[in-house]
Amino acid sequence: MSQLNDVMFPVKEVPAVMGIGFNYNDSTGHKFIVREDTNNILSCMTNDYRLITNETVLKYASPIIKKNGGKVKEVKSLNGGAKSIMTWNFPKEKVNIGKNDDLTPEIIIKNSYDGTIGLNILAGAFRLVCSNGAIVGIVAEDYKNKHSVYNIALNDIESVIKQTIEKTKLIFKDEFPILKDNKISQKDIVSFLKLFPLQANEIVTQRLIADKPKTYWDLFNVGTNVLTHNMNRNTESTHNIESSLYNTVKKWAIASA
Repeated sequence: MSQLNDVMFPVKEVPAVMGIGFNYNDSTGHKFIVREDTNNILSCMTNDYRLITNETVLKYASPIIKKNGGKVKEVKSLNGGAKSIMTWNFPKEKVNIGKNDDLTPEIIIKNSYDGTIGLNILAGAFRLVCSNGAIVGIVAEDYKNKHSVYNIALNDIESVIKQTIEKTKLIFKDEFPILKDNKISQKDIVSFLKLFPLQANEIVTQRLIADKPKTYWDLFNVGTNVLTHNMNRNTESTHNIESSLYNTVKKWAIASA
């Protein structure tokens, strides 16, 4: 909780008014989001912006995550507190994917006071989460909602977090065994090679020879290894593979079961 205190500062809305002397009016259609402990202005937003504080998010999220065995992994407060990124993992749900290589479920909650992001809740098991939003791993849920006074979805944050945790645990319980317990079909190894650009074929082939994958779980980990260690992180093709790899391999595993 001490880490979470960094993003628990109070904020308030102050109308952006204009006028001369005492003849002020509030017809600008804008408001300031002010950090109360420092009086710093975090942003100037339109009146359509709906303030969702980190305190509100954590009021719902913290008890549910704690009840399910979640531990705070990292908390970042950016741009003077205008944007916050909070990450929890679930160490009791650890799954071994290779020698000295484990995955645990994670939940990443992002919230901002400057409109750069809405309330975002990302859950799954990740090998890599890039600053540009690219993800290598398994995405269980990717909830995104804009801070809008018209967005009624923001009224039910608690149930979203509950559903997100349940879906993440379900993947570890039901989906991972499908990948781990089914042997690879040769035709799917060919299809796997075709997922990657032609110039990466030699690297992928060498990785397949070195790792000798036997199951679809092994095959998935060959892919994540290549993506995190050998692919150009600035190309669209890399990001496209990252976003589709798990679901593609899962589909092959289900078909072969």
